[in-house]
Amino acid sequence: MTIHPLNSGNFKLDGGAMFGVVPTTLWQRTNPADSNNMCDWSMRCLLIEDGDKLILVDTGIGDKQSEKFFSHYYMSDENSLEPNLNKLGFGLDEITDVFLTHLHFDHCGGAIQWNKDRTGLDTVFKNATYWSTESHWKWATEPNPREKASFLTENIMPIQESGQLKFIERNGDFTKNVFNNFDVLFVDGHTESMMIPHIHYKDQTLVFMADLLPSVGHIPLPYVMGYDTRPLLTLSAKEKFLSTAANDDLILFLEHDYHNELCTVQNTEKGVRLKDTFSFNDLF
Repeated sequence: MTIHPLNSGNFKLDGGAMFGVVPTTLWQRTNPADSNNMCDWSMRCLLIEDGDKLILVDTGIGDKQSEKFFSHYYMSDENSLEPNLNKLGFGLDEITDVFLTHLHFDHCGGAIQWNKDRTGLDTVFKNATYWSTESHWKWATEPNPREKASFLTENIMPIQESGQLKFIERNGDFTKNVFNNFDVLFVDGHTESMMIPHIHYKDQTLVFMADLLPSVGHIPLPYVMGYDTRPLLTLSAKEKFLSTAANDDLILFLEHDYHNELCTVQNTEKGVRLKDTFSFNDLF
């Protein structure tokens, strides 16, 4: 197995929305905001080579939305998914599996594109199986008013219409061997049944954090995003996960942290806190 981090772009989101009830004076220590209270965030993906499998975890926003849409998020095109995939020697058609942690637009938008004459929408990875889970799919396709703006029909329904969609079965909160050396933790709170990959790699366990832990600034338990639909469930899942991460020295891959790619955590008198940060290449 070989793993490659991929950046699909950078964007900005309101710091208050990203940190919920936490005061600005506290969260600005780790995530400084601009004059509009907007913080920088990344959209990192993972590419996993394993035998005849080429698995992509999340896809970023993509490029099919309107100029008005992108203007809200101050998108940076200095990194985008396809060129970074090409730099590794791979093309879009070589991806065998697209694993979507959840269906918010900044995680799955890059899975769908306009066709050549912009009359319809196609899957970007035409030879891939797209993986979600049934309970989350239902949640996303029958959205509540709180999340409706994050679940965009044009990102979701073309996957099903293509015939490329398959579901990972949820039995409890942890499913082993979804792929080789690839287990999945299911968490609720941010949204229904978000999937957190646990990848066993080079004698370490690498955990793709998605929106359970957007950045190192979110490690203290009360630092929960305002976007989370059920923050007390997030709090419970986060507390349980971080305890395990500290005790087992898990390596956390941060999808959204603009400044830090990987981190570890440790137990302290104040609870679980940051231990170290790393770049992927430094550690692996």
